[in-house]
Amino acid sequence: MPIDDYRGVKSTLCPGCGHDAISSVVINAAWQNAIEPAGIAKMSGIGCSSKTPAYFLSKSHGFNTAHGRMPSVTTGANMANKDLNFLAVSGDGDTASIGIGQFIHAIRRNLNMLYIIENNGVYGLTKGQYSATAEEGSKKRKGTPNVMKEIDLCAMAINLGCTFVARSFSGSRKQLTALVRAGMSHRGMAIIDVISPCVTFNNNEESLKSYGYVKSNDIELHTLDYIPHFNPIEEVEVPSGGYKDVKLHDGSYIRLETISEEH
Repeated sequence: MPIDDYRGVKSTLCPGCGHDAISSVVINAAWQNAIEPAGIAKMSGIGCSSKTPAYFLSKSHGFNTAHGRMPSVTTGANMANKDLNFLAVSGDGDTASIGIGQFIHAIRRNLNMLYIIENNGVYGLTKGQYSATAEEGSKKRKGTPNVMKEIDLCAMAINLGCTFVARSFSGSRKQLTALVRAGMSHRGMAIIDVISPCVTFNNNEESLKSYGYVKSNDIELHTLDYIPHFNPIEEVEVPSGGYKDVKLHDGSYIRLETISEEH
């Protein structure tokens, strides 16, 4: 299918919002994985992040749930149709505040879903209050520094036994694409916490979730890439002095040749 079949409607988010970069990655990841849009169920809650499923995969099924209740609705949908690929998008407020109980029990159930957290540290729809993931001492554009300890959703997920946990940055397109492609292929629950700066309320110099801060602290510990799952190529035997052309998974061929016994 052409990549245009994976796009959605035009975004209404603030220009420069990190969430739009994530939507672009989702489009490319689903297309590169050759997952038909009709085979994907988009699930979301409430918040700026939960508006984004409209901006990708317009031919997919979608359900915009009540605030913090996306995991329960996804559980029901998963039980009803296990053939669908479940792609869940939530925010730091939708996940770490009102929905934290739902988040915890979804991990315990090990639902077959990719759960993307678009994490900007503030409640963008209600004028930028600190969320539960805002770091202690961080300061948004207006107001006083945050005095409360942050909740680390990745550490929580690992502690609960989640089998796929990753953190990335909306500005790291190559890394994030590899992670989303891998998460879409994972059997069980895959969680990707994406630092996604809010350009309106939390992109100032004192913020620990601003573009400037994240880019200056973007230390690549590993080079990530996605390797699709393929069935192994059958064992090949090449007679002495002969050769055989073997077809690879990408459609290309490699020639295996042996030298003769008299060589």
